[in-house]
Amino acid sequence: MTDGRIETGAGPGTAGEMGHWIAGGPVAGRSGRRAEVFDPATGRVAGHVALASAAEVDAAVAAAAAAFPAWRDASLVKRAQVLFRFRELVDAHRDELAALITAQHGKVRADALGEVARGLEVVEFACGIPHLLKGGYSENVSTGVDSFSIRQPLGVVAGVTPFNFPVMVPMWMFPVAIACGNTFVLKPSERDPAASLLLASLWRRAGLPDGVFNVVQGDRVAVDRLLEHPQVRAVSFVGSTPIARHVYQTGTRHGKRVQALGGAKNHMLVLPDADLDLVADAAVNAGFGSAGERCMAISVVIAVDPAGDELVHKIVQRVAGLVVGPGDDPEAQMGPLVTGAHRDRVAGYLDAALAEGAKLVVDGRETPIRGGTTAAATPGFWLGPTVLDHVRPGTAVHRDEIFGPVLSVVRVPSYEEGLAIINGTEYGNGAAIFTGDGRAARRFHAEVEVGMVGVNVPIPVPMAFYSFGGWKASLFGDTHVHGPDGVHFYTRGKVVTSRWPDQGHGGVNLGFPTNG
Repeated sequence: MTDGRIETGAGPGTAGEMGHWIAGGPVAGRSGRRAEVFDPATGRVAGHVALASAAEVDAAVAAAAAAFPAWRDASLVKRAQVLFRFRELVDAHRDELAALITAQHGKVRADALGEVARGLEVVEFACGIPHLLKGGYSENVSTGVDSFSIRQPLGVVAGVTPFNFPVMVPMWMFPVAIACGNTFVLKPSERDPAASLLLASLWRRAGLPDGVFNVVQGDRVAVDRLLEHPQVRAVSFVGSTPIARHVYQTGTRHGKRVQALGGAKNHMLVLPDADLDLVADAAVNAGFGSAGERCMAISVVIAVDPAGDELVHKIVQRVAGLVVGPGDDPEAQMGPLVTGAHRDRVAGYLDAALAEGAKLVVDGRETPIRGGTTAAATPGFWLGPTVLDHVRPGTAVHRDEIFGPVLSVVRVPSYEEGLAIINGTEYGNGAAIFTGDGRAARRFHAEVEVGMVGVNVPIPVPMAFYSFGGWKASLFGDTHVHGPDGVHFYTRGKVVTSRWPDQGHGGVNLGFPTNG
């Protein structure tokens, strides 16, 4: 950023086109390909973004590879100092980052600011890298022999991130990777690319050496080149399960370390003894925040009899009071979906659910939009909060990751049946239980087959010093994101066994060495 402006990498003839960030500065796209970037609230094209060619990806990787030796050898204290300065700059520019999120993703301002705050938590975690990279030391493992362990960076690593969190999810990755001594290439979503360029300019202002952090805008061409590039050592990915599977299989086939976080279908199990007012608040907050475009959104409420009728009534009451409108409207609580195609896909589930026996309690297509009429009739990518009751397990609306503001209510007669539904799904990202019974809660977090569990907490996103990730088809790879797993993912271990014998000590001995 210079003089308050975002450095976009626009070049001659590409006015307003957002480009790349390579070797410490903005670079205009040269592939001749570009994509439209929309204002979700109006449906209008707000700009264009360059789509990188394989050659442009190669240039970013080459810059990262050239910067790696010096950054790897930089002291832990120097790295931490850069991280601290970056943290302060992000904090100072959180309003600008939030405005970019609102403009290109559609989130309301409060939600966008919350995203920036959660990303900052990972930066703050990474500021402690001198402590996080401490190894172990054992003296005299054998006579006069010492052993110690160290963790070293991998080299050039890459991150491929989704549209729904254009600031937070990249900051789950690159602060830890860079703090560990790696250099980084980010491929953000082409739907909301501007925030990545502002973050890059803040890195430069923080004193990060040129080439340590790079951004290549693009589509699958860029992703596949990163997965195949021989100098890229590891790839982090967050997105849908089919693409996560492709990323994992392609990356590992090319010898890379890969963590690929896929889709989710998160359930909330509600026992009859739960505080149903608390549950209704939690279901609405977790189901409709960010228009349901969260991998940790609660999309299914499993109500154990006799809680169902009263709970649905309370949820409907709260939905009726929600204000849906443009993200820059201070009164709005929920904004639009990210694209028209995605909105149409989500809305398509409603008629399908009715055909499969569900009851449409609240139809988001009829939601009033501030500054417009109904969601279906207002320009932009609108779908209001939607509630479906009596959803049958295994139907499409229950089975698929819809990724929109659709909350399904499933009714069951017992805890055991509710747990079986959760454990029988394809995904294993997160789940929550609401109850006043500590024994039931303890049983649930022991028995449920997911990676993240909430007890009277609807969105169990771990703090930055723990790690984020699911089970089953929600994660491909064996490490989660940020926290201790993040440090482990971006480094590799080495054990040194050392001896400094007296002069003349030695002799030939072909026996297998043992301690003594």
